[in-house]
Amino acid sequence: MTTVASSTHATGPIGWLHRAEAWLDDKGKGAWIAAMVLAFILFWPVGLALLAYMIWSKKMTCSVSQRRHKGHGRMNINRSTGNAAFDAYKADTLERLEREQDNFEAFLQRLRDARDKAEFDQFMEERARAAQSDRDDETPKEA
Repeated sequence: MTTVASSTHATGPIGWLHRAEAWLDDKGKGAWIAAMVLAFILFWPVGLALLAYMIWSKKMTCSVSQRRHKGHGRMNINRSTGNAAFDAYKADTLERLEREQDNFEAFLQRLRDARDKAEFDQFMEERARAAQSDRDDETPKEA
């Protein structure tokens, strides 16, 4: 009796699609874009399906962590440049900017507080006027 050994290598259309996806992943985003454009040119529904797959699988996104690993992130501001004079200047400038930011945030908070107080005072005046007009309406007029 012979048994059919199962192959670990996928065959058929699904296996071909997995191999094509792996090949495109190896080539990078440019290959995915080229495949999508070519699919749109040959038969637009396939191009649309490929675009939907690329969006759904997040093939075209670049997260912040990926950009930082590739060297496109922010530079480390605490890192020494090796030039003592420049490092001292940079430290002084950063401290000055932090103080200015704190002062500006305090100024904005004072503005918000003043606006809140003005709105509250206006509310209380309107409430007092409404109460006074209600009292005036309730008092009997003697002729």
